[in-house]
Amino acid sequence: MRLPFVIQGQSVAPGRRVVIDLALPKLNSHTHLSMPVQVVHGKKDGPRLFISAAIHGDELNGIEVIRRLLEVKALDRLVGTLVAVPVVNVYGLIHQARYLPDRRDLNRSFPGSAAGSLAGRVAHLFIEEIVRHCTHGIDLHTGAIHRSNLPQIRANLDDPETERLARAFGVPVLLNSTLRDGSLREVAAELGIPMLLYEAGEGLRFDEVSIRAGQSGVLNVMRALGMLRASGRRKGEAAPFVARSSSWTRAHESGLLRTLVALSKVCSE
Repeated sequence: MRLPFVIQGQSVAPGRRVVIDLALPKLNSHTHLSMPVQVVHGKKDGPRLFISAAIHGDELNGIEVIRRLLEVKALDRLVGTLVAVPVVNVYGLIHQARYLPDRRDLNRSFPGSAAGSLAGRVAHLFIEEIVRHCTHGIDLHTGAIHRSNLPQIRANLDDPETERLARAFGVPVLLNSTLRDGSLREVAAELGIPMLLYEAGEGLRFDEVSIRAGQSGVLNVMRALGMLRASGRRKGEAAPFVARSSSWTRAHESGLLRTLVALSKVCSE
């Protein structure tokens, strides 16, 4: 019989779905906060996949991606374990802010420390209770406020398994992104965990195209991992554009920008 999945001392039996509230450091008002984690522990052994969103508190699309994902009926026949964390940076979400109250970027604070800053303690909790228990990961992000990103995957495409999953995700652009100091991807790589970072849409906005692409992509990855029953890909699906680097294009003069060409059109040319 398969062993239970354990997070913060709480056990999830095979074939069960449980919501676990990870205790977070209290606010300065002594208000208790928790990080909600949904665990779907399949009856059969398989990959253990974490999916996280809102590491930056103003990035909302990933929250809705996870909400819709958890309603998929196929999860009743899941092979392996799904660990879904819709809101990692609870503090930032409350304040509609990218960072934590200590003004630190959570995605530059990993692996963190149990005795560190607020950001460091949240990062440490996430690594110890979520990431270390998993074999694969997907982190969901958006662009900044007033700046929209075309759906894309950022990952270490030089790793064969990561590249396979990045292509399976099924978005227009794959970016071979270097690891940044203090990022979740850097720590996952050190732990030998293949991980994808999904970027789409803009901050503080729900974008339906980005949400649908994100949900579809996560399901595609789960099928590629054997966690869900495989389904045929659509005929005529275009291969993604693979970029080995990225850069900014900036205006030479001040003024107002009126966009006449869609992001995908720019990418295809």
